[in-house]
Amino acid sequence: TPASRKASMTRTPRLVSTTLAVLAATGCGCAALTVPAARLDPSVAHARVRLAQQQRRSGTVACAAVPSAGTAASQSPAPEEPPPPQRRRQAYGAEQITVLEGLEPVRKRPGMYIGSTGSRGLHHLVFEVVDNSVDEALAGWATEVNVTIHASGAISVSDDGRGIPCELHAKTGKPALETVLTVLHAGGKFGGGGSGYKVSGGLHGVGVSVVNALSERLDAEVRRGGALHRMAFARGAVAEPMQLQPLAASEGRPTGTSITFLPDVSIFKGGLAWEVDVLSRKLDQQAYLNAGLRISLFDERAGPGAAPLTFEHRGGIGEYVDRICEGKVPLFEDGSLVWRAEKGGVQVDLALRWSADQYSDSLLGFANGVLTPQGGTHIDGLKLAITRVVNAVGRESGKLREKAPSLPGDFVREGLCAIVAVRLGEAEFEGQTKQKLGSPEVRAIVSEVAGERLSEFLQRQPKALSAIIDKAQAAQKAADAAKAARELVRRKSVLGSTLLPGKLADCACGEPDESEIFIVEGDSAGGSAKQGRSRHSQAILPLRGKILNIEKADDTAMYQNAEIQALITALGLGIKGDDFDPSQLRYHKIVLMTDADVDGAHIRTLLLTFLFRYNRAVVEDGYVYIAYPPLYKVRHRSKVHYAYTDAELAQLSERLDGKKTVQRFKGLGEMMPAELWSTTMDPSTRRLKRVAAAALRDACPGLVHDAAMTHVRR
Repeated sequence: TPASRKASMTRTPRLVSTTLAVLAATGCGCAALTVPAARLDPSVAHARVRLAQQQRRSGTVACAAVPSAGTAASQSPAPEEPPPPQRRRQAYGAEQITVLEGLEPVRKRPGMYIGSTGSRGLHHLVFEVVDNSVDEALAGWATEVNVTIHASGAISVSDDGRGIPCELHAKTGKPALETVLTVLHAGGKFGGGGSGYKVSGGLHGVGVSVVNALSERLDAEVRRGGALHRMAFARGAVAEPMQLQPLAASEGRPTGTSITFLPDVSIFKGGLAWEVDVLSRKLDQQAYLNAGLRISLFDERAGPGAAPLTFEHRGGIGEYVDRICEGKVPLFEDGSLVWRAEKGGVQVDLALRWSADQYSDSLLGFANGVLTPQGGTHIDGLKLAITRVVNAVGRESGKLREKAPSLPGDFVREGLCAIVAVRLGEAEFEGQTKQKLGSPEVRAIVSEVAGERLSEFLQRQPKALSAIIDKAQAAQKAADAAKAARELVRRKSVLGSTLLPGKLADCACGEPDESEIFIVEGDSAGGSAKQGRSRHSQAILPLRGKILNIEKADDTAMYQNAEIQALITALGLGIKGDDFDPSQLRYHKIVLMTDADVDGAHIRTLLLTFLFRYNRAVVEDGYVYIAYPPLYKVRHRSKVHYAYTDAELAQLSERLDGKKTVQRFKGLGEMMPAELWSTTMDPSTRRLKRVAAAALRDACPGLVHDAAMTHVRR
């Protein structure tokens, strides 16, 4: 075609000149060729230099490319260049292949097995051992699990289950206890129907052997067969062989397993900073999922006589749903719906509750006691069943017109809080950290079980059906109105313009990754912050009191709220529901700086609720922080000290002798600009903490509330 001929003609000079360079460099015997200098490719000039050097060294002329216009290449002698480097030879044979045996791969690459060597991976060690004890409860053998944080940093997990077998293993020739603790993928959960467990939460992981590999020391005690069996390990290797001690007849024949391990600080370089909040959330969750199981958490660091935290929930997941929905108005009188059924070898536990004053859904999924934050086939099955049944029963009852479009699932589930827990023999998780259930057969089983139970309930309770349909239709109308509002916003509102809120004191820096914005309450705090800030990199946005709680408001009310509009525009959040574009975010540090009182905590909660619901990625990607101003100002002689907590004040009072005055800050507005800068805004001295989205979700699966904020502050 003409276009292709033109492109070919354009490429021809470069192609010819490159070909000449190759011919010259290879030393072929050819006649002198001429190429116009204007068309000469730079690569040809380089080839000439190399050719000239070769000719001088060998005294022969192989081939030359001579430019036109009467200029010869020899007029400009090329500088000497060093010879090309020789390729370094390196042996690569069978002897270079490294084989890691036993637990070596775990110590070599711990992140592959526990996710990280930070705080998350450290706590995962405890969860691996606890999962083994919970598996005993799932099998019907254990009723009590005790977890102890020792003052040394070691952790003990004990249960009253059957105890790990200690007899010799036929394949390894070693005690079964040693095999379980030193061999990856060894345990009573991989043998299918003939294994020691019908279901297990630890099937996909590699269990207690990984804990052993990553521990400086691990001690195992097993009560089984009328005897106490002891073994000790150091960094995965046997340190003390099994010792057997018969139990006295007066002790009866107790059974159970106790594992005490001290993580290796050479691997967990952040230290053994055990967080009671993180452990208690997991243990409390397991107590809900295993009604009747009693789990206790002891913390020796709290001193002698400190009471343990005990978790026991006889009501199971029904009680769990009620806790999540605490303070919310039930949509119908029956409240929580709890069902259990078994089909196709899968046990399904369901708990559902619709709330009238909640405008989103919250679905929690568990597989063999393991939380699946990213959902999976069990959550998919529940969603399918709810949408299908509500539409089908609605048409059968005449509450929905026969030919009317089906209500979309998102609207049918508005206000729903649900927990679906499945137990199956061969659970397939997607990923080593078990974030999502992948077992394909579970989708159909959960859909069938949930569909049957929900259909029976709605046919018996027409008022509940009407309430669900009415709420879904109202949600659909609100969504349509919100869509129209968004279109209006894109055309006319301040959200679609480049005008920033008048109350925003912007920073001079135009780079988002170097800029931060402090969101403060009121003009008083805003005035001090504006005067004390770094004008180059710190922006200030004062808000007027408490913002709208968008958890209890529809999108129309949200877009009409002036404070919400100011937040959206100042931060560059765009339109709710659109894909998050980090390049549109105006600041990469969004700092919530509120007073250290109840009102300040409430405002911070409302702001986090807004950010989490409006654009969750902003929180999940780590752009949101909380600033912690001091609570007290202590004057001692000629110096001023600040205390951020009551405990710090007590320590200061003990350390500072003589007369001192203590001032309690009631709000940020009481602080002088220089004071606010040095204590709360100066990057070199301030206390700033990033908000973790996972902590917010774990603290309150329904959304963010004051309990979640308590965890974040800690």
